[in-house]
Formats: sequence, structure tokens, C-alpha cells
Amino acid sequence: MISVSLSLIATGIVLYYTYTPDGFEYVRLKRMPGLVIALVVAMLKIWFTAAKIRYLAYKKISWMAAIRIVISWDFASAITPSTIGGAPLGIYAMTRERIPLGQASAITLYALLLDQLFYLMVIPVLVVAGFYLDVIPPNVGWVGKWAMGLVYFILLSYGAILAYGVLINPVAMSKVVLWLFKLPFLNKHYDKIKKEMKNLIKTSDELRNMPFRFLLNAFLLSSLAWLARAWLPTIVVLSFLPADVLLSFLRSLAMSFASLFMPTPGGSGGVEGLFVLFQGSLMDRDVFIGIATFMWRFITFYLIIGLGIMVVSWYLNRSPVKGFSDEG
Repeated sequence: MISVSLSLIATGIVLYYTYTPDGFEYVRLKRMPGLVIALVVAMLKIWFTAAKIRYLAYKKISWMAAIRIVISWDFASAITPSTIGGAPLGIYAMTRERIPLGQASAITLYALLLDQLFYLMVIPVLVVAGFYLDVIPPNVGWVGKWAMGLVYFILLSYGAILAYGVLINPVAMSKVVLWLFKLPFLNKHYDKIKKEMKNLIKTSDELRNMPFRFLLNAFLLSSLAWLARAWLPTIVVLSFLPADVLLSFLRSLAMSFASLFMPTPGGSGGVEGLFVLFQGSLMDRDVFIGIATFMWRFITFYLIIGLGIMVVSWYLNRSPVKGFSDEG
């Protein structure tokens, strides 16, 4: 409720300052199918991510199981601060789909690593494009530009650390986790976690020893999911008015990276502001800014909240899991 309320308040403020009663006179029905396309692309984003999870699990889970995992992951991302993300609930969902905790943890780390590889490829493109196009809107000022530079740096640094822990030295990552579980309030789980860390190292070793084609296919699925996510704001904007497609898409990518650092649940209140900053200036009529903001959040946020409640409730109503065992 906090997450949804913050989003509705922020969207309401944007609507209040941009809406005019005669605004719908400028609506062109021929552009409205773009919203249907946006919904399809949102579903494709879920499908590509599910394909990635299923692929990393060696296709030992069904398509429906993979989709449930993705929806649970996205749902958690929508109700927790962006810096936390949905990985913990994603791991929980995997264990409910009979994936051992250690393997689920390794799959999650590998999936996050694939995201970082995508950042590693895209961020230099955004930096270079910034010399020729206003990828970072001028109205954010020099503070905003330095903040985006910091975002780029943190993402690249995190990617390097994650790559080391997953691909080069999973033993070191395991030692760090085991050290944490020696703390007084966590040590009762130490024996279980020690067993699961062995599973994590085993799965990580298996993934590292997979042929390059395996990594490439997983990376392509991860990239397609990210590209689908990045296209959504642009498609919504184009559903109302013509706009610079390339600039809108590049800004969508930069906006997606910035949203990863929003401290509020699901980035609510902040990502709406990012949409207005990055996409609003590309819309010739202010009246559509608030409406576009709402439609974008409806497709990418409110629907996930609804679907996530159903999926997580379904998990909770199943027979309970007695600890984290190899049987999930």
C-alpha cells in the first residue's frame, strides 16, 4: 500500500500540473494501439526473463514455474526499495519450484551478472551518445549529470565485483556469507547455510565450465528483457505524440539505470519524476505528460502488483516449506 500510494500521489501531482479539460481534443485514435503494443512488450519482458531463468536452471522447471518466479521477483522489486530489489523473493520462489537454495542462489547471482554485462555494454554507448545528444536532459543541471556519472560508475564497479565472485572465485563469496552467519543472531542457520554454500559453489563451477555458447544465449535473453523494459517508456510516449525515437530510447535506458538507486519502495515517487524529466521534454503537449506517466506505471507497475499478489498468495497457500533443503 505504501508503494502504490507513493506512486499514485506522484502521478496525481504530475496530472494536476499538466492536465487540462480540453486536452483530449488532441488525442489521435490512430496512435492509441501503441498502448496495446506497450502491454505486449511488457509481457515479452516477463517472457524473456522467464526464459533466462529457465535456461539457467537447465530447463528443469516448466514455463509456468519460470513465469511465476519472474512475477514474484518483479513484485518484490515493486514493494521494496530499488537498492534491495526482488532477488530474495525470487530465490524463495525458486525453492518453492523445487530448486535447491544453493542452486537458486547461484542462478540469481548469475542472472544479476548477466544484467551487469548488459550495463557494461550499454553505459559506454550512453556516454558516447551524450556528446552528440542530450541523453541526460539539460534541465537536470550539472548536479544531475554528475549523479548519473556516479550511477554509471557504481554499476560498472558492482559488475566487476559480481563477476569476480561468480565467475572467478565463488569460494571467496562463500567465505564472506559464512562469516556473516557466524554472527549471534544468524548462527542458528550456520549449518544449513554451509551446506547451501557448497551447492552454490558447485552450481557456480558448473556455470563457469559451461561452453561460451551457453553464456551467450543467456546474455541474449537477459539483454532482450532489458531492451523490452527500455522500450516501454518510448512506446508509451509515441502512443500520444510523435517524438525523437532514438533520443527517447537512449533516455529510457539512462532512466532505467537511475531508477535502480531510488530509495523508496519500487522507486515510487521517484521514477515518476524521472519519467517527467527524461521523457516529458520530448512531448510537445504538456497535457499528455501526466497521462503518459500514469499509463506507463499502470503497465509496468500496477499490473505487476496485481499479478504478484496472486502468485505470492498461491505460493503461500501451498504446503509450507520446512527449511531450505535440497528438495526445496
